[in-house]
Amino acid sequence: NFGEQDRPGTFEYALCYIVENKLDLSGFDAWYNNDKTGAAAYPPSVMLKIILLGYAHGLISSRRIAKACEHNILFMSVSGDIQPHYTSIAGFVAKMHEQIEPLFTQVLMICDEEDLIGRNMFAIDGCKLKSNASKEWSGTFDELGRKKAKLERASKRIIERHQSQDGLGEELITQDLKQKEKLDKSAGKITEFLATHKEKTGSKGKPVKSNITDPDSAKMTTSKGTIQGYNGIAINDDKHQVILQAQAWGSVGE
Repeated sequence: NFGEQDRPGTFEYALCYIVENKLDLSGFDAWYNNDKTGAAAYPPSVMLKIILLGYAHGLISSRRIAKACEHNILFMSVSGDIQPHYTSIAGFVAKMHEQIEPLFTQVLMICDEEDLIGRNMFAIDGCKLKSNASKEWSGTFDELGRKKAKLERASKRIIERHQSQDGLGEELITQDLKQKEKLDKSAGKITEFLATHKEKTGSKGKPVKSNITDPDSAKMTTSKGTIQGYNGIAINDDKHQVILQAQAWGSVGE
């Protein structure tokens, strides 16, 4: 019985009640009620509930949330046994971020109405978050320029090798051409980045490393080594540990 899963006093019950009765979801109307391209497959309230429930249980992958909607009784109850595809979940998060962000302000207002925020003392804490970007694609503009030149030289050497050895086998030629294509693509990626981005500078005005894949991220040292990522900062109220603000910054200092 799905109705017995989200009982009063549980997080699931509070989540469903707040989303369905307290939050103003009118910002999603243009997305959901679209006469030109048809309505979205799932109501925004359902998508919000399963995504927030997933985050609360440590599921930040759209695939894992979609799988939970198929197999986890709590997710089935909260969603009304709706099972959206993971691409629908990912698309909702990616496209609706401007509509989702103001909801957290509404939640804080509800917490304040319930006297859950003390306003007496605040604590700040941070943690390093790994981004989906390779450290190998990081560098100052000068370093990236040298990397580009190195890739171009390697590509040129492949052509020179073919010109000097006409008798190379077809299999080897095909392999070399694939390698050249890869080198040219990487060099072009750097060229485009340097042409479309401004160089980052540190607090002392000196150039700092940028990442081509994720320009907003930064290299930072953790207890487990160096990562390419973000510094996640959270500010919470001391009364009930309600998080008042949270941001991810592409810088080392808090």
